[in-house]
Amino acid sequence: MIDTDYFQFAEEKFCEMTDFLRDKQSRHLELSDLENYLSQDGRELLRRMLIEHFSARGVGDIGLNVIGTDGIDRTHKRIRTWTIKTILGDIEIKRLGYFARNASSLFPLDAMLNLPIINISYILQKNLVLESVKSSFNESVLSVKRWTGVNIPKRQARKVIIDAAKDFETFYDRKKRDEKQTAIKRPLMILTSDGKGVMMRHEDLRFAPKKRAENKKTDEDNFKLTGNRNFNSKRMATVASVYEIDRFIREPKDIHDEFFNNVPKKETSKRPSPKAKRVWAGLENSGEYIIRGMFEEALKRSGSDKKEWVVLVDGDPNQIKIIKKFAQKFDKKLTIICDIIHILEYVWNAGKVLNNADNVREWVSEKFYSILKGRGNFVAAGMRRSATGRFLTKSVREPVDSCAK
Repeated sequence: MIDTDYFQFAEEKFCEMTDFLRDKQSRHLELSDLENYLSQDGRELLRRMLIEHFSARGVGDIGLNVIGTDGIDRTHKRIRTWTIKTILGDIEIKRLGYFARNASSLFPLDAMLNLPIINISYILQKNLVLESVKSSFNESVLSVKRWTGVNIPKRQARKVIIDAAKDFETFYDRKKRDEKQTAIKRPLMILTSDGKGVMMRHEDLRFAPKKRAENKKTDEDNFKLTGNRNFNSKRMATVASVYEIDRFIREPKDIHDEFFNNVPKKETSKRPSPKAKRVWAGLENSGEYIIRGMFEEALKRSGSDKKEWVVLVDGDPNQIKIIKKFAQKFDKKLTIICDIIHILEYVWNAGKVLNNADNVREWVSEKFYSILKGRGNFVAAGMRRSATGRFLTKSVREPVDSCAK
């Protein structure tokens, strides 16, 4: 048991905070002021508790000497202080090190606490990596500071993110190994592929968009012409995924009602979950290279020759062409499914052109149901005739023609 005397430093902060909240002046503060006070001083209280908890656990003294895996006996002991950034702020940890001439030092407390190699806690590293997935590098560093009050130097932040990416193969290999037996029993092999534009610095653009970017007049003139300030500033990454899953059989009405009739979740069937799922993306390599890797990943899985192969796409003709090419090369029969949400987006755009605001939802609902029932060609022909009958200009009817195509 840890002696409560160790927590006097934290108790002082707690008493300071409660005295502040009891004071009459604090009763005039607004909610935002109180939130700011409690979030900042509350973190300080928790930081002190963590510091004193470590103090109570000692410095990691496990005896007179330590013999490492290298067989060297370390008999000299010295205490070293290490400052580490945690989600609660910077803390100092005193650790007893065992030393020997011409040998690396060993700190038993490091192993007891599972301390990271760099002075940033694993929880703080995890939060940084999760933020970097959602936004730019600079924004991810600022976001962590905004929510934790901890500033991670950009040099260290870059190392954390790069090191996290190195665990990619290990992460998916372990996941596939853990779910191997359940995945084998699933009847469907699912392959998915999609394109994603990634904002790039000018020097990292591919040749064609870089030349277009150099030849455009000005950013502001380009914005007036295209409505997009990021025009010619992206490279296309290909994202792919492979997993195995149970069948989930539904009627067209089931799918339609999920979008338009607000079916309560408790009334919908429980969806099966993917097994042994692997996701990866490529920016440097071509889309064809990534899609080939997607097929190779599926082919090497146990029982892949006995499963039904299904490929989910967003409708990109070039992507479908590459997929069919590899299906023929590897002699695999595929069922290709176009993402219904992607299709629905096109139908909404067409509906806005052909209907007034009050009727768009009803029109889209009707067309969507027809498409789900396999009458896509009739829907396409009908909307084209409607646009022609109204004598719409080419630019106005463009969303209709894109949807029909």
